[in-house]
Amino acid sequence: MKRWIYQAVIAVALSVSVVSAHAEQVLVAVAANFTSVMRQLVPPFEQQSGHRVKVSYGSTGKLYAQIQNGAPFELFLAADTLRPQKALREGLAVSDSGFTYAFGRLALWSAKAGLFDQSSGAEYLKQNEYPRLAIANPKTAPYGKAALEFLQQVDVWQDVKTRVVRGDSIAQTFQFVATGNAQLGFVALSQIRGWQGGQGSLWIPAAKEVPSIEQQAVLLHAGADNPAAIAFHAYLKSDQAKGIIKAAGYGVVDK
Repeated sequence: MKRWIYQAVIAVALSVSVVSAHAEQVLVAVAANFTSVMRQLVPPFEQQSGHRVKVSYGSTGKLYAQIQNGAPFELFLAADTLRPQKALREGLAVSDSGFTYAFGRLALWSAKAGLFDQSSGAEYLKQNEYPRLAIANPKTAPYGKAALEFLQQVDVWQDVKTRVVRGDSIAQTFQFVATGNAQLGFVALSQIRGWQGGQGSLWIPAAKEVPSIEQQAVLLHAGADNPAAIAFHAYLKSDQAKGIIKAAGYGVVDK
């Protein structure tokens, strides 16, 4: 019995040393809307795997442009399906590595409480009684594209377009609203839930008007032989990661 215990202890020790000896770093490009969630996902992964994760945040479009221009990213977490699928078609990503890691929701938000709620948000938006409305750049940010399409769909765009301020990413757009530089704006629902307990005024358009935003990830060729990149790619599909993502306000693919 003692011999069995001894061998078990040695096996554990050896496995730990092997993990340490083969610990690698992965460079991940992450859509700005996923910033707060990524910061929650990384610590448990690093602790459990021994690998290290270095992250670069930005708008999906700008990150993809960097990838096309040779940036050494190994994993790409986009805020849409367009760029990951494009990466696969253009030979920038490993075949069959694409998968949906989250479904996001677009929300109208103001840092000031009492302006509107779920029952009055649509009417408040149409009243145009606000000096600035923030959206992310529709050309590079999927959440900005969704916001523009919605404003056009409900015939508000022509009335507000001269007062719209555009953030380079959804993260900058959120800061415009959080700091009061814009009285309200279209941001990711998850961003609101992570800000001072979700305070302020919030309206979530109906799913039939603004469908959930599907977000996909792909393993890029730069990370094809990197154990850390492969491990983090797999980790995003784990129950632990999905639990963190769901708690932040995103939908996930349930098996």
